[in-house]
Amino acid sequence: MKSSLIKKYILFLVIILASITARSQERITIPRIQGDFKFDGTVDDECWQNIQPLQMVMHIPTFGNQPSEKSEVMICYDNTNIYVGARLFDSDPTNMLISSKKRDEQEVASEELMLIFDSFNDKENGLGFATTPTGLRSDFTISKDAMGGDPHQGPFNLSWNVFWDVKTTKNEMGWFSEIRIPLSSIRFKENDGKIVMGLICIRKIAHKNEVDISPAIPPNWGEWSAYRPSKAQEIVFEGLKSKKPFYIAPYLIGGSQLDNVLNESATGYTLHKSPKMNAGLDVKYGLTNNLTMDLTINTDFAQVEADDEQINLTRFSLFFPEKRTFFQKRSSVFMFDFEPGSSLFYSRRIGLHNGLRVPIFGGARITGMAGKWDMGFLDIQTQAINHGTGSVNSLTSENFGILRLRRQVINENSYVGGMVTSRIGTDGSYNTAYGMDGIFKISDNDYLNVKWAQVMDKASQNKIFSLDPARLYISWNRFNRKGLNYDFTWTRSGKDFDPKLGFQMRNNYTHYYGGLGYGWIPGEESLIQNHGVRFGAITFTDNLDNSVQSFETELSYDLSFKSGYSGMFAFKHTYENVADTFTFSKDSYVPAGKYGFNQIETHLNSSRSNKFVWGIDFFAGSFYDGNRISFGLEPSWNVGSSLQLGLKYEHNFLSFKSRSQSFSGGVAGFKALVMLTTKTSISTFIQYNSAENTVLTNFRFRYNPREGNDFYVVFNEGRNTYRDIENPRLPLYNNRSILLKYTYTFTL
Repeated sequence: MKSSLIKKYILFLVIILASITARSQERITIPRIQGDFKFDGTVDDECWQNIQPLQMVMHIPTFGNQPSEKSEVMICYDNTNIYVGARLFDSDPTNMLISSKKRDEQEVASEELMLIFDSFNDKENGLGFATTPTGLRSDFTISKDAMGGDPHQGPFNLSWNVFWDVKTTKNEMGWFSEIRIPLSSIRFKENDGKIVMGLICIRKIAHKNEVDISPAIPPNWGEWSAYRPSKAQEIVFEGLKSKKPFYIAPYLIGGSQLDNVLNESATGYTLHKSPKMNAGLDVKYGLTNNLTMDLTINTDFAQVEADDEQINLTRFSLFFPEKRTFFQKRSSVFMFDFEPGSSLFYSRRIGLHNGLRVPIFGGARITGMAGKWDMGFLDIQTQAINHGTGSVNSLTSENFGILRLRRQVINENSYVGGMVTSRIGTDGSYNTAYGMDGIFKISDNDYLNVKWAQVMDKASQNKIFSLDPARLYISWNRFNRKGLNYDFTWTRSGKDFDPKLGFQMRNNYTHYYGGLGYGWIPGEESLIQNHGVRFGAITFTDNLDNSVQSFETELSYDLSFKSGYSGMFAFKHTYENVADTFTFSKDSYVPAGKYGFNQIETHLNSSRSNKFVWGIDFFAGSFYDGNRISFGLEPSWNVGSSLQLGLKYEHNFLSFKSRSQSFSGGVAGFKALVMLTTKTSISTFIQYNSAENTVLTNFRFRYNPREGNDFYVVFNEGRNTYRDIENPRLPLYNNRSILLKYTYTFTL
């Protein structure tokens, strides 16, 4: 009897878990149009007159209120395209913020219309299309239901670019837009002659710091609440047929590269001049309605913007985000992350070595859905590089492989999956990592996340049933800006767990984290948008003797105003057990030992609705056996839709009086972007690193007459500002290059 009751209880729980995210929201059927369509941005074609606009409500500053301005957004389709027409009225258009013409611009405040399609209706992933009154195009993908994601760009991938068009117009009533999205640019699946997608429509009224939305999604989950595919309105297309993409994009590149290289006797530097002439090819082909293959031959990344300079005040390696478009595209498919700064796959292991570029012969990528499985496959072959016998910059030719599979289980936001990575050199070296993971949505805000991974390496014993080459991870999170939120994590990494295609800062450790917070979203009368308090504690212990490597507690308070201003204030206590001395410069270091210290941390940001925007960071307190003061300032000025200027300055002052040591180092950066039209731009990025005594310059001219057709002129230089700091004397510049690259895409 008791056993029967237990079985019924378990069955009841399973049913509740499987249906907990179900919603009674009625689907909207999108109308099909016939005949010619006038595509000019005026939204006065006859077809628009009979289409019901989406119902918009205010998302912020006061959720659920009637929008302050009228919006009419309509959607229809034919056999070739999906169309969006929008009449975005404004009672005083002279106040509209129109900030940029740059492709994929999302960093500045501007009036904006955005459509997000959950094309597979999987409640986790989305495809975004956005435009502004200037007619710029910004497209991106959303992953992980807009919860978490990459620490540098959140759940978005702005490098996803597809073919689509937009036309906009402006008058005394507001601005108007028409969007045309080819069916070949969106992957979807058919069920009984119908296509069901999720849809979110967002209008940003920047000069009022207002966001309006359809459907009514509350801002309860933080700044990305409006972008959650699981909250999208379901829409239906009847008789929609998928179009398989087939694009061929050859490129040509020419220019000159100059490098100053230390000679074999280490007595001076020799200038190496090398003309660069190259060609390559990219191919995109739709294997099925749901699977797309990308091929690349002789891959080149000449047009990539330089990395942001960083000052390292830790004893661990710095993490740099990926900026190369080929690896950014569909990157969310290959995510297998543990805590921040630890991942089974880190794409910068491919084509880069000790800061130097490694030539790539070519590779293939397949992404999409195979049945009920999300699939990602990547294989890349790199060339060997030879900088002399025994040089740390020499590298054998290598093959890199990744296979990722995931599928829904239990409910629409729960997944199980696995990943395999391999790195195999022609010298016989190999490193293979494999793992399984699961994300289980327990309630609307609670998630259980479990992962297991293991590594096999030529240099290790490869004991399959040992914890030494393995990584275990489990976390329970509640993502909620309003009310109670928490995060509890435990993970263990063995001494032989070293994925050579991944990234991790520590080795042979166990990590514990507990965080507890509470947030408030005040009412309509309050000046505050949201605020919250949080306490967290993190511990890293050594698996060898269970000694504490690091321990940190933090008490923080964050605050956002309806005007757009925000701030965060925190107090931290840190304990560090430093096993080996680490340095900041030749004259300053932290010796091995045990240290306890306290710091305060502050971040302040101005409203994005202003043309002049700023952010301020400040750190102060004790630091190991000394003291630290660090500050950062990042102002930017949107002069107009054709010019953006930005500065970035950070500086660190370290003082160790008991050892008569000090360190002063910082980074200054200047960015300028001139947008002659939505198709032509000039950008400059200049950085000065006082710790390295270098100035890095990156200049780019881009002409993009249409999607897939690009002409770049790129200049890069690394210059030394203190040449006498070493012997032999440093050259005036380490490297200098000027390159021209042209890509043309053929649509077949």
